[in-house]
Amino acid sequence: MSVGHDTATERPTGLRARKKQRTRDDLMRVALELFTSQGYEATTVDEIADAVEVSQRTFFRYFASKEDVAFGIVSLVEGQFVEQLRLRPADEDPVLAMRRAVSAGWESASGTIEDIASVELVMKAYQMIESTPALLSAHMRRGSETEEEIVRIIAEREALDVERDPRPRAAVAAVCGVLRMAGRVWGTPGHETSIESLLALTQTYLDALAPSLGGEWATGDGRTDSRTDGPAPVSR
Repeated sequence: MSVGHDTATERPTGLRARKKQRTRDDLMRVALELFTSQGYEATTVDEIADAVEVSQRTFFRYFASKEDVAFGIVSLVEGQFVEQLRLRPADEDPVLAMRRAVSAGWESASGTIEDIASVELVMKAYQMIESTPALLSAHMRRGSETEEEIVRIIAEREALDVERDPRPRAAVAAVCGVLRMAGRVWGTPGHETSIESLLALTQTYLDALAPSLGGEWATGDGRTDSRTDGPAPVSR
């Protein structure tokens, strides 16, 4: 996600603002319904606008492109993650700060998401992104932009020069990779379709991150061998 994405989750209170928010929400929901029922490539901006009973010009007041509306909810979630990460206490280590920002971001965004679309539709949208080459490519591109933003936040928190110290990029790449994996697993058939189940699955994968990076996996205890001058002995 780039910096300019709309990440607001506070619902407007004024009549005019609420009407604009409803139009934006309706465009996102209807777009996802059409994309998941008839295919992303087969759906046009005119079809989305007609289904919401607005003009094409009105559509483009809210979204820059068909791709932009397809990622509306994804951008909202990612934006909340970034926003919550900025709010984490400075004394938290980077990985813990990202882990807690994930939970806080979902908590902040979940109510807004449920106002826009059903969880089932959101799951179908994630599946559609993963199975549509054009969207998957865009997802990777947008994800790289989001990761770079997060890297800068982590480096600033730790007072590090990101161009000289590889740790911010390494930590962010690991955490974001886990988040993508959890999303893919959640989107497969057979998983419970709820925001709570996605968050629980995400936390399970994040909890497994540190133990997975070292130690003897076969023992199941995540411990590393203390010796560094040669390979671990072979069990007999």
